[in-house]
Amino acid sequence: MHILCAGTKVVHVTLGDHVSEARMDEALELNGITVTYGGLTALSEVSLVVEPGTVHGVIGPNGAGKTTLFNVACGFTAPDSGTLSWEGTRLDRLRPHDLAGLGIARTLQGVGLFDRMSVLENVVVGADTRARSGFWSSLLGLPRSSREERQLREEAMAVLERLGVASYAARTPTSLPYPVRKKVALARALAARPRLLLLDEPASGLAADEMDELGELVRELTGEMAVLLVEHHMDLVMRVCDQITVLDFGRRIAHGPPAVVRDDPAVLAAYLGDTVEGV
Repeated sequence: MHILCAGTKVVHVTLGDHVSEARMDEALELNGITVTYGGLTALSEVSLVVEPGTVHGVIGPNGAGKTTLFNVACGFTAPDSGTLSWEGTRLDRLRPHDLAGLGIARTLQGVGLFDRMSVLENVVVGADTRARSGFWSSLLGLPRSSREERQLREEAMAVLERLGVASYAARTPTSLPYPVRKKVALARALAARPRLLLLDEPASGLAADEMDELGELVRELTGEMAVLLVEHHMDLVMRVCDQITVLDFGRRIAHGPPAVVRDDPAVLAAYLGDTVEGV
């Protein structure tokens, strides 16, 4: 159950048997997160805070723990120890299906679109998290949902236009180039109007000009939401992020604004190997 109290900064959230009050001026906070797989420690006491209206990047070499950290934030992976809080509320037993009700949306490395639905219908599914009657009722043509269906489709088209892919609205995802599918997946997440957007390597498969466009969009989104960005394209990360957390072998080795992280000796030794252009 999620009870959002409009006009106030108090929110009651229930996940499993946990009930608490949230303060809307708080951010996403991961505190002391540890995850182990058998004898392998994927994350060791990692902490970070994503402040409202900012982009927080997570970088590190392959195997550093970036994906595991993202999966903890999404509810795919339960930490062995540590806490996850959103808007001042500790989230115990977070599951992926809880995210929409909390005002959180995500994209994944794999685009995860519904291949048998049109692009527009895929994005409507994202907007449907805010609907009363539900997208599946709309597909059945129930009278009570027809007006809402039109509104959701209009909103979905507006997001597709914002991302420059409205011309593909009637096509299915499998007929589209990979970069376009990435944009459609992002459009679906944005259609939910989240307060926090979790992006897992959104620039993969994009050309340089498309990456520049993505960077501009991510910066623009800070006027509407906070963004947690896991990415391996360093130029993009340095250009768009307000804060960066650097992981290596499951540990946080550096944290701070791009200018500080870029010149941190531990970062240079562990990952970058040289200074990175940007900012």
